[in-house]
Amino acid sequence: MTNVIVTANDAGQVIVRSENNSEWGHIRVEQTSMTVDSNGFGKKSKRSALIPGLVEDLAEFGFTANQSIPGKVIIKESLTPFNKKNPKRDIKIAGDSGVVCCQDGMPIYRKSIFTTDLSKQDDLVSHTNDDEIKAARAAQSESSKLEPNKSFEL
Repeated sequence: MTNVIVTANDAGQVIVRSENNSEWGHIRVEQTSMTVDSNGFGKKSKRSALIPGLVEDLAEFGFTANQSIPGKVIIKESLTPFNKKNPKRDIKIAGDSGVVCCQDGMPIYRKSIFTTDLSKQDDLVSHTNDDEIKAARAAQSESSKLEPNKSFEL
C-alpha cells in the first residue's frame, strides 16, 4: 500500500468550501494501491476520498498539496443509502454501462472513505444483476462498431 496524498483542485486549493455553507468544506485525498479481483488478478487501483469538516478546523491542520498523510482509503458499500436526502448520490454504476449494480433488485450504494485505522478493510456488497450488466456492455460494444459508409465505397 502506498501513502495517502492530499490533492489540490484545478485552482490550487487544498480546502474546498461547500457550495451550500461556506463554513464547511473538504480536503481530497488519493491513494494508489494494488487490488486483487475474485480471479486472483492484481491491478493498480487509484482511489480518492473527501475529508469533510469545518473550514476553520481543516485549515488548522495545515495540509498542503502533495502532502503524504498516514491512513488509507476504503470502499464501503451498502443496500441502505448513505444520504437520506439525496439517495441517488452514491448509487453504484457498473463502469460506463449506465446500469445500476443491484443485489436481488435492491440498488447498491458505494462510498470512498478516508480512515487512519489501517486495520479497516473494504466492505463490499456483491451484485446479482450480472446478466443485465453484460447485456448493456454487449449493446455498447455492438453500437460502437464502425460500419463503412456507402459514400466511401470505391
